[in-house]
Amino acid sequence: MIDLKILFENNDLIAVDKPEGIASISEDDLNKETIHSILEQKLKQKIFIVHRLDKEVSGVILFAKNARTHKYLNEQFSDRTIKKSYVALVHGVLKDDEGIINKPIREFGSGRMGVDEAKGKDSTTAYKVLKRFDNYTLIELNPTTGRRHQLRVHLYHIGYSIVGDKRYGDKELQSKFPRVMLHAKKIVFNSSPKDIVTIESEMPESFNSVIENLL
Repeated sequence: MIDLKILFENNDLIAVDKPEGIASISEDDLNKETIHSILEQKLKQKIFIVHRLDKEVSGVILFAKNARTHKYLNEQFSDRTIKKSYVALVHGVLKDDEGIINKPIREFGSGRMGVDEAKGKDSTTAYKVLKRFDNYTLIELNPTTGRRHQLRVHLYHIGYSIVGDKRYGDKELQSKFPRVMLHAKKIVFNSSPKDIVTIESEMPESFNSVIENLL
């Protein structure tokens, strides 16, 4: 069993630092280890799924310990009041220091998502440049919606695919990198109407080592 780093825990919820390469929740093979199954074994109780991170993505992920908290957190996700921040390294040099990608997304088959102006669901991602390199850009991403693969699809759509993402980008080029360069850095939410919680995840070594090789 993977030894997960706990970032925050109280009687109602738990947040852990998800490594890349392991699924958040069970999808096809129910016997395969996931972040969710590890936590249920570790805590010896039912854990409620609030949101997910793609298998290839690292960073902070949140679970509820009871139905009441699960409902309360789900309402915040539905109302789009939970704030999430990601860091990504993309191919190419973004010209604008910041911007908003507002493109509807839908599933096209085989789990692949894409922009569809006619049939897609409303999807919005704000971005801000953190650092420019010769052929890459390090950016912060703040989605206000939570569509599957949203950040990956939006960046691919505007021509700046996330480094290492073989699903949305040139497979031969992307295969040269050890991981998908997307990390869930921070989440901000209300644990109660009066209490705001901010949870942050440090950039993992697997992410930092790729950045260092660009310097």
